[in-house]
Amino acid sequence: MEIDKDIIEPSIDPTTKKIAVRHVKATNASGTRTKIQVRDFAPVYTDEPDTLGGTNTAPSPLETALVALVGCDGVIIHGVANAMKFDYAGVDLRCESQIDVRGPKGVPGIRPYFETLTLEIVVYTDETQERLEKLAKNVEFRCPVMNLFVAADVKMDVSWTKRSAAEYQGDVE
Repeated sequence: MEIDKDIIEPSIDPTTKKIAVRHVKATNASGTRTKIQVRDFAPVYTDEPDTLGGTNTAPSPLETALVALVGCDGVIIHGVANAMKFDYAGVDLRCESQIDVRGPKGVPGIRPYFETLTLEIVVYTDETQERLEKLAKNVEFRCPVMNLFVAADVKMDVSWTKRSAAEYQGDVE
């Protein structure tokens, strides 16, 4: 197998398997709203919009899948940037997807998950375009959540844009 020259070295011993376990628990009181517990954090909730029979009190499970994607990209961008010594001030991510709601309603032949997904990533950096492209390639190679969407054959439109580091105005609490 030929190795892509733009893919950076792994940040872990590639010959030693290291399994990580993730665990969540949830409860649903016979409705659309679900209470979810992750480690010792405050509970998070999912629900459906009222237009789909929910109570519209929390993000939908599919919206939380998009939350997982942009959150995972943020983590992987940080890790890859550190490995590459890539200097950046911040990142803005915007994601949108389309689903045919007939799928989750049980219509045969209609997939019950996303058909398309658009992800816009703006990196605030003064690095070169070539280095940004290398960062992007490595993030897309490593991001577990992005690769779940790819494996599910979701049509992905991912764009990476570079803006000056001085333009960054993000706020992460």
